Amino acid sequence: MKNVVWIMDVTVRKMEIDDIDDVLEIENKCFTTPWSRDAFIQEVNKNLLAKYIVAEVDKKILGYGGIWLIMDEGHITNIATHPDYRGLGIGNFLVEGLINICKEIGIMNMTLEVRKSNTPAKSLYKKYGFKEEGIRPNYYSDTGEDAIIMWKEI
Repeated sequence: MKNVVWIMDVTVRKMEIDDIDDVLEIENKCFTTPWSRDAFIQEVNKNLLAKYIVAEVDKKILGYGGIWLIMDEGHITNIATHPDYRGLGIGNFLVEGLINICKEIGIMNMTLEVRKSNTPAKSLYKKYGFKEEGIRPNYYSDTGEDAIIMWKEI
């Protein structure tokens, strides 16, 4: 049984180092090839082109997302929602948060790669105006699955 989340209580904020344990829990539940603790520390502390956010309810992190800001383009690196809280709109908050980061600094184009089989994620991105623009064959090393390249103009 899923926990009930009142969407009005969701807070989206900048990811901090203290959030990484909770983020890693989500990462490990969501991905067959999860990022390491060191990768997240690098992204949050040292990558000047990266911005990461978390979505939380009552101080519990339910999801996170990241983006690299390169020249005039925002490249979404990852978005994940804890499996126990999927279908409750957390992904919407994360995508909107990343779009808002781009708008605030004047970036007008966004891109991402998503697994060809990940229909829920593709639907979420399409809802926010992302369009399928290409394929990266055998992109995912764990399965050899193709990635769909999606773009959005803000």
